[in-house]
Amino acid sequence: MERRQFMAMVTIGGITGGLTVGTAARAQSTAWPDKAIKFVLSQPAGSGPDNVARLLGDRLGTALGQSVVIDNKPGGQNVIGAQAAARSTPDGYTFYFATTAALITNTLLFKQLAYDAQKDFVPVAFIARSPFAILVDANSPIQTIDELIAKSKASNGQFSLGNEGPRTFSGMIARLFNARSKAGANLVPYANVGVGSQNLMGGHVDAMVADLASTAQLAKQGKLRVIATSAAKRVPGWENVPALSEKLGNFDMVGWFAIVAPKGTPQQAITKLNREVNALLADKELSARIANIGPLADATMSEDDVRKFLAAELARWTDVTKEIGVLPE
Repeated sequence: MERRQFMAMVTIGGITGGLTVGTAARAQSTAWPDKAIKFVLSQPAGSGPDNVARLLGDRLGTALGQSVVIDNKPGGQNVIGAQAAARSTPDGYTFYFATTAALITNTLLFKQLAYDAQKDFVPVAFIARSPFAILVDANSPIQTIDELIAKSKASNGQFSLGNEGPRTFSGMIARLFNARSKAGANLVPYANVGVGSQNLMGGHVDAMVADLASTAQLAKQGKLRVIATSAAKRVPGWENVPALSEKLGNFDMVGWFAIVAPKGTPQQAITKLNREVNALLADKELSARIANIGPLADATMSEDDVRKFLAAELARWTDVTKEIGVLPE
């Protein structure tokens, strides 16, 4: 009898102990994050997207109690970074700080990509809209978009408009601007915004299309002049600069940043990151600091909102590529 009671106690104790260990293991597995989080970027350190990612990452690190590491993988028109993020282990600790080009326009411009933007990633959070602009050197006699169009039309194709290449976001904006304004500008491709900006300030091109996030500081320093923005309405902080839509009608060519995760990432990590990002972006001080860089953090989205937004953007950009006659290569 005593032996049976002893064995029963051992059995119950074993079960209880097992439940305790199992409960602890489950609790540990749900304690996300329990190590550093990585944001992969397709842009170099010091770029507009990088500055936004680092600013947001610092705040997220404090909110989550874990550091957020920025992993810059520039080059290949976003392909290098996007591919690296898509192939990373979907364990909830690697995310892709993506741009419009990486998730939308690349899918329309290239027949073959080393990643599938629709299948390899799942939406996490929307960060900010990133308006583009047409800029000239601060010493240029061109003061308005009307003057730029008139000068370009009169130049017989000699007026040069820098951009990052025909199969990039800025290149497509330049082509759409040419098509709708009939400016006839000679589109000059550059490897990146930094090179283009230096050439613009050096007088090698007459104007340039670039994102405000990468050129705002040069404009604020008085080295470049923003003469028009690509948003549907005037950009907050740049209210004295007209939107191209005021001249060309329905012209709304705004980039954006969004966080996505490799497919298979635990839902818990996605949901919590979405919640934390939205909470941070609701802070006016942080939104103002992001706007000072260039982008506009003026909207928060649920995961489903981001999914619907990406689908709508793909449809819109499909129409744009048809309008300017860009076919995938």
